[in-house]
Amino acid sequence: MTEAATRYHVTLSLDGHPVMDGWWGRDDTAGSQFRRIVGKYKRGGARIVLTDTETGDRLDAWPEEP
Repeated sequence: MTEAATRYHVTLSLDGHPVMDGWWGRDDTAGSQFRRIVGKYKRGGARIVLTDTETGDRLDAWPEEP
């Protein structure tokens, strides 16, 4: 994969254990995949984070931090 294809990274953790990663090169694709993953795994103990690996910014997270 090229660096551009791995710019947006989503991580799913269940009960504190990482169980899935995904990388996308387009922010719109990454955002829609993030929402799909939240819809599928939205439950207690889940943590889903979308990060821009180029800037290091956290773009979205579920659940939101207080």
